[in-house]
Formats: sequence, structure tokens, C-alpha cells
Amino acid sequence: MNYQHVIVPLDGSALAECVLPHLEAIASNCHITTVELVRVVPPLEMHYRAVLPFDVQQEKQLNQAAVKEAEDYLSAIKARLDASRMTVITKVLLGPVADVLSDYIQKSGADLLILATHGRSGPSRWFWGSVADKLLRSCCIPVFLVRPSGCIHGS
Repeated sequence: MNYQHVIVPLDGSALAECVLPHLEAIASNCHITTVELVRVVPPLEMHYRAVLPFDVQQEKQLNQAAVKEAEDYLSAIKARLDASRMTVITKVLLGPVADVLSDYIQKSGADLLILATHGRSGPSRWFWGSVADKLLRSCCIPVFLVRPSGCIHGS
């Protein structure tokens, strides 16, 4: 199979990065031409003002700092990948993670999504939700889910 354009969402965690060896293996065998490393930054929202004494300017600065941190993180990951095999681009998005990713993937023209899953089930999954599950259900392209090593069934 040839996948031309692959999206890899990363959240800054080691768990999310467990997909990178799989990406490299798929890239070497499936002739991937473009990889998009994507990170979604949930914005500090107005309703937090009731709890945290931020004014509009402070809120804007905090959101800008979060976006800058995400850009730096993706640049560091990009530097670790073998750019001789594929073009690697980075994209930082702002908003609710699952919704923003789903919309972005739909409009991107990508033909494969590779992401990690915590592998949660039961009450833990109900409480935390699952970005991976939401993307699996909303995407019309193949989704390659990776569970990290040491994942405990039913956790």
C-alpha cells in the first residue's frame, strides 16, 4: 500500500511519541511523501477567569506561549525524523483537541492517520474520554492506532 500524506497527532507526551518508530517503518515500506506532525493546543478559555485572575491580555499571552511551546516541540520531533525519505511539516492548531483534529484531518487530504492510544476502558475511559476513539469514529481514512508498550488491559 502507498500512503502519500500521513498525519501524526502528538500531544507532547512520551506515550504519543511511541508512534514514531511505526511511522518510520511505514514510511520505508509505503513510500510516504508527506508527514504532518500536528499538535492541538486547547486554549485557556474565558470561563477560567472566575477561578483564575487573568485579564484578556494575560490570557492572550498564555495562549501564545502555549502555541510557541507546541511549535518548538514539533520542530524537535521533526529534527529526529529521517527527512531523506519524506517531507515533514508541522502544524499547531488551537481549540478542543478531538474536534479540531477531526476537522483538520477531513480537510487535509491525508490518506492515513497514525496515533497512540492510552488503551483505557471502563470508568477511566468514560471520565477522560478518548481522542483516539473520537478520531477513529469521525475519520474517513485508515487509522493506525498504536498502544504503548507496557499498556495494561482494562486500565
